Amino acid sequence: MRRVLFFMMVSANGFYERARWEIDWHVTDAEFNDFAIAQLDSADTLLFGRVTYEGMASYWPTPAAVADDPEVARRMNALRKIVFSRTLDRADWNNTRIVHGDVAETIDELKREPGKDMILMGSSDLAVALADRDLIDEYRLMVAPVALGHGKPVLDGIAHDLHLRLNDVRRFANGNVLLSYRSDR
Repeated sequence: MRRVLFFMMVSANGFYERARWEIDWHVTDAEFNDFAIAQLDSADTLLFGRVTYEGMASYWPTPAAVADDPEVARRMNALRKIVFSRTLDRADWNNTRIVHGDVAETIDELKREPGKDMILMGSSDLAVALADRDLIDEYRLMVAPVALGHGKPVLDGIAHDLHLRLNDVRRFANGNVLLSYRSDR
């Protein structure tokens, strides 16, 4: 059965952005890029909520993204993308399907399909909806070595406590730490 992996970069105090798309504090370098490529290679589907989809779709297919990060851009643009939205009417980014229906039902169907893992990148509201239904198999939080003065907390609004079991820890030379958790269901 395929898994849903949730990946989010967070500050040391648990924020994923200051305000919409204010992520200038992300700490990335060649080592992070190698991690991103390996993570994308482990999946065949990217999952997004509308807001994150629109942000990603406005960057990754552009010549600037291809010039800045050709390997990640190639993978982002080639992978199948599913965006969950009640309002989005069209999606022009390559290999994108919009789902207006029940999130849990769709994820259950996708998990039963053959294939690699699915990665939910960002999309905190969608992550909350999936976490509340126990549909996330692994939580990957990349903790950056910065505490923000204000911002939006990751998984803000979950309906119940999530009891997680530490699966792995990876230290990066730039100070990032990847914490990988499994749901303790």
